Amino acid sequence: MTASSDANLWATPEHAFEYLRRADTMPHRAEAEAALTEWVPAAVERVLDLGTGAGRLIDLLRPSRREAHFVALDFSPLMLDVLHERFASDPGVTIVAHDFDQPLPPMGQFDAVVSSFAIHHLMHPRKRELYAEVFGVLAPGGIFCNLEHVASPTAALHESFLRAIGITREEEDPSNKLLDLDTQLGWLREIGFQNVDCHWKWRELALFSGTKPA
Repeated sequence: MTASSDANLWATPEHAFEYLRRADTMPHRAEAEAALTEWVPAAVERVLDLGTGAGRLIDLLRPSRREAHFVALDFSPLMLDVLHERFASDPGVTIVAHDFDQPLPPMGQFDAVVSSFAIHHLMHPRKRELYAEVFGVLAPGGIFCNLEHVASPTAALHESFLRAIGITREEEDPSNKLLDLDTQLGWLREIGFQNVDCHWKWRELALFSGTKPA
């Protein structure tokens, strides 16, 4: 159900391009993203998008949050090129080149931190460290929303998920380091997040969030 390799292929242009090619084919993705959008308050002033990729979440969140400033963080050279092409002349978006395998750089506080199918590429201890860093950069009352690929509880369910998305075990992304949802919800509570819950789930895809005490 989880990958044991510490590989991360996302720095390679080929891997990033293949993701962009098939990004819209993920089952139920629009439904999941709509759920995430619902949980980010309309009045936010600063939003951090971790592992932003091509800026997909920013494009979804901005129409109803025109006054918000977005920080788009990624480390893939291809994704950064796409981001600069899309947002270079946009004063509402700041692009930060950073590999969040390393501690987050100083960026100030945020009213919301969001992420979509990115954090599962980290080793498990680093996942928890990153969640604590997210708590640290959130303003009081701020929300963390993570749309994530999580581990199935059994091998049979994992195989069922792979069939549902149309790939074989051999075609799985070796960069995946999947972890069960319950462990991650428990970490958020231990760190100090409140109102921790899973708001949407389809097989191995889950949206979960927590808020920093006001």
